[in-house]
Amino acid sequence: MAYAFKTAALLFLLHCSWYWLPASSSNPMDMFEQWIAQHGRQYKDESEKLYRLGVFTGNMERVSSFLQSDKRSYTIGLNRFADLTTEEFIATFTGARSISSNTSKPAPMPFPYANMAAPSRIDWRDNGMVTPIKDQGSCGSCWAFSSVASIESINKIARGKLISLSEQELVACDYNDAGCDGGLHYNAFAFVVSNGGITTEENYPYQPDQSACDAAKLSDHAVSITGYSLVPTEDEASLMKAVANQPVSVSIDASEFMLYTGGIFDGPCEANLNHEVTLVGYGTDKNGTNYWIAKNSWGESWGDQGYLLLQKDVAEKEGLCGLAIRASFPII
Repeated sequence: MAYAFKTAALLFLLHCSWYWLPASSSNPMDMFEQWIAQHGRQYKDESEKLYRLGVFTGNMERVSSFLQSDKRSYTIGLNRFADLTTEEFIATFTGARSISSNTSKPAPMPFPYANMAAPSRIDWRDNGMVTPIKDQGSCGSCWAFSSVASIESINKIARGKLISLSEQELVACDYNDAGCDGGLHYNAFAFVVSNGGITTEENYPYQPDQSACDAAKLSDHAVSITGYSLVPTEDEASLMKAVANQPVSVSIDASEFMLYTGGIFDGPCEANLNHEVTLVGYGTDKNGTNYWIAKNSWGESWGDQGYLLLQKDVAEKEGLCGLAIRASFPII
């Protein structure tokens, strides 16, 4: 009976995650082969494929157990990361880390929103204030995507132009950070200030690897910022005021996000900041749960069309998964 329930749960999961399976298929290898076909995955040899099958099966068990647990406010499924361990996922697809640098950089400006009231809801995706979801690939460049997204949106809000900007310029040329080896959003803002601006994605397209800086691109500015500001740490109320005025880059612990497919993530999670996203809004669902809207950089097939909802106003002052610890935004 337990086996039958588990099989039914897995089939239901795969169906809801856009993986069609014939009714008779309950073999993990069959499911794995169809997942491989769905995602175009290739392995170097049979040994690696067998290893990935084991990892995939472990993630199947994880999802099955989740489905059998008490009702949650979010869902998980066998998405594009289903053949990875959590450790592999964090090492390859995150990238928030402090980099030692002897280079001086502009200091942050004072927080400008302390005395402003915030509305109960805002979503900067409304009225075209946010560029489409992008994909950092197998490069620890989340910091570049988070900071670029914030600059793109404030440029649209302040100047009326939504321009897709170059993450590659930051990955290859930002001496405050370390490209695919990681970085921080406020360091990226400092680089853009010092450089006098940033070029377009079209002019300097993204490559998910560590390549040399094309110095000729550095002077071809499409958008400039005058500075950046830090949100008071461990203060969701101040973070809310900031997001009410513009999208904000935040560091977060993404260790539990690998298989997320939708809904309001409510933990559990730690606050080991290893990833960076952009908060583009907040709101309240029909059950009265407050949430943040986070733009991620893992492509549209991940999460809720590339976005993540996170519970807001939690008891921990650092915010869920540490999202209120380290936040910053560009100033036009």
